[in-house]
Amino acid sequence: MESYAAASQVYAAGLIFARVGAILMLLPGFGDTSVPPRIRLSLAFLMALTLMPVVAKGMPVPGEVSGVAGAVIKELLIGLMIGAILRMMLSSLATAGEIISIQTTLAFAQTAAPGQAQPSTTLGTFLTLIGITLIMATDLHHMFLAAIVRSYSIFPFTRPIAISDGAQLAIQTVAGAFRLGLQLAAPVVVFSVIFNVAAGLVGRVMPQFQVFFVVTPLIVLLGLSIFALSLGVIGMVWLNRYRELVSQFLG
Repeated sequence: MESYAAASQVYAAGLIFARVGAILMLLPGFGDTSVPPRIRLSLAFLMALTLMPVVAKGMPVPGEVSGVAGAVIKELLIGLMIGAILRMMLSSLATAGEIISIQTTLAFAQTAAPGQAQPSTTLGTFLTLIGITLIMATDLHHMFLAAIVRSYSIFPFTRPIAISDGAQLAIQTVAGAFRLGLQLAAPVVVFSVIFNVAAGLVGRVMPQFQVFFVVTPLIVLLGLSIFALSLGVIGMVWLNRYRELVSQFLG
């Protein structure tokens, strides 16, 4: 390799590939199961070659194999941490879809989700696809690439992994994702509570009235109508929250 690149350059490119590859495997859109692994690895390899002259200058190569293995494992953990945090926020849309499906009696309608290995509710899959579409349509994925470059300033090669800070950020992200999912589904939840209370009162006043056969089609129709009316607000609110999360990696 010395005739093409120095040992330090090959070592630095390998470390960059380990971090970038781990991030791209979990990144929303890029890391979905519908994207072939070869495409993700090829993109990570090209990014490693691009970033190597910028973020790694004169990096010494450890003299022992254990030092090289430790550095690679460290970069993998940093990449997995960043990618997992960015992926966690996407679960807020799936949570909102699950809640809306339960409230509209559509929880048994399952659809194969492109970003997940197991199927999800139809509304959850629909909202997740909308989230990925908004990321690509609004050029938010450009902030992903900027965050990858910025990560080498926050987590340089010589700095140990901030495990406690990463765990705290992950916990806050998961809690915020579930809270945001409930907030996004709030219009349908409020309607469902009011509608079910009204249907219960009608059933108590008129015991002979077939409440189930009348209420079920109405709650599906009206619930989906409210969901459709609030879809634009759901997309904008989620996109703003997600942009705030990515901005934390940009400083």
